[in-house]
Amino acid sequence: MLVQVVKSKIHRVKVTGADLNYIGSITIDEDLMDAAGIIEGERVQIVNNNNGERLETYAIPGPRKSGEVTLNGAAARRVQKGDVLILIVYGFLDIEEAKKFKPQLVFPNEQTNLLE
Repeated sequence: MLVQVVKSKIHRVKVTGADLNYIGSITIDEDLMDAAGIIEGERVQIVNNNNGERLETYAIPGPRKSGEVTLNGAAARRVQKGDVLILIVYGFLDIEEAKKFKPQLVFPNEQTNLLE
């Protein structure tokens, strides 16, 4: 049997943009994606600390060292620039692996979204 566990988390990043007219997804600074082990196209759960919204979309890389976290498409209606988000990615492991697994937790600078 497989269980779903937290694979990685980017904790407390600020929304830098919301683009309703883009085709969907969340654009994340590629340095943050690498640090969290998130790959392009991977499903991401978004938790908005400002309004309690939870939604899912997929990740696309943004420019490195930009701190970009932009919600695109319909998801842009669920955030505002400056909102604080937690980004969570899940994976499936067998039960014994899951008991030993440690997720990749990323804590960027809360003002710039950059890694220190």
